[in-house]
Amino acid sequence: MRIMGLDFGSKTVGVAVCDPLGITAQTVETITRKDENKLRQTLARIEALIGQYEIERIVLGYPKNMNNTLGERAVKTEEFKTSLERRTGLPVVLWDERLTTVAASRVLIESGVRREHRKESVDQIAAAMILQGYLDSLSNGLGENNER
Repeated sequence: MRIMGLDFGSKTVGVAVCDPLGITAQTVETITRKDENKLRQTLARIEALIGQYEIERIVLGYPKNMNNTLGERAVKTEEFKTSLERRTGLPVVLWDERLTTVAASRVLIESGVRREHRKESVDQIAAAMILQGYLDSLSNGLGENNER
């Protein structure tokens, strides 16, 4: 079963997919939009990628605050989850994404990627980290314990 990981931001959505065996996550692309509330083209692109990669489930990064409370971004993510489910008909799992963007930025810095080029990759890497965390929990028998 192929699973898609998404890192949903105010202007971008990082996309990653797993291999056919569900073991590793790979980056795919970053979808960019001009207006935070204009999601039609973003959803259309995600739908196209779902068809291309034969996706059966989506893991969506859930941005909880460090004290485990939910802020404005989490509410927008829940709304995006509803839109994804309605549009694609696929199950969407919310997955705790705390510090994934920070970790993705650190990976790029340690890899020597120049500052002006980091923006292009950070959301994709964060999506891959979200998806990999989910895949690891499945392989460790933890199942859906990290879901909201």
